[in-house]
Amino acid sequence: MPLLEIYDLRRSFYGVHALRGASLTVESGRITGLIGPNGAGKTTLFNCVSGLIPPSSGRIVFDGRDITGERPDRISRCGLVRTFQIARGIPRLSVLDNLLLYGREQPGERVIAALLRAPGTRRREEELVERALAIAARLNLARVLPERAANLSGGQKKLLEIGRALMASPKLILLDEPVAGVNPTLAREIGAHLRVLVDEGVSLLLIEHQMDMISRLCDHVVVMAEGRRLVEGTFAELARNEAVQEAYMGRRH
Repeated sequence: MPLLEIYDLRRSFYGVHALRGASLTVESGRITGLIGPNGAGKTTLFNCVSGLIPPSSGRIVFDGRDITGERPDRISRCGLVRTFQIARGIPRLSVLDNLLLYGREQPGERVIAALLRAPGTRRREEELVERALAIAARLNLARVLPERAANLSGGQKKLLEIGRALMASPKLILLDEPVAGVNPTLAREIGAHLRVLVDEGVSLLLIEHQMDMISRLCDHVVVMAEGRRLVEGTFAELARNEAVQEAYMGRRH
């Protein structure tokens, strides 16, 4: 059974059809690329799947559960989380606090538990700090943990986006252009981190416009055009596909 199943997803904005019956599946244990020209509906698809906006119609099934129209927090608790093309960290908070915000099962968020500081609450907070420190270390963010998120470089903000997603203990991460605007060296580093995540059991659905990144990382690639799935396969297969070439470069007259 696929980890994520999307059936005939549709979404319109003031009469403009962003999704026109998009259907695709994401298998567990691999990196699936989602590519297509600007305006193909890729980010709108992410927004619907993650609960940021409701679809007009269609069905979304994650890990055997229908999550169509669910709230983002409930979808996240199921194990499906996302990152954004523009980093969404809270600028005035430290890197450590940004990571801690995304930890799951925080009893200290309840008023009584926060006031009483029961042993179970303190123990869970300690566990979350340990997890945040471990994630920061693996993403080379340990030295900037005290820094405000606003002070990070563009590449570090991308890493922080990934780190925040990992704090939620995900089964599937939707990554929206994780190396956009990042220098080539750091882009390769981010790619290496993503491959390790898959080896550890986290599945990825990745939007990216850098085709070299897609070719190096993705086990399977889905092409979208005009709000629906156009074709899918390996990157090598799609690079030779005339329909894909036409979607990106137009038809020759």
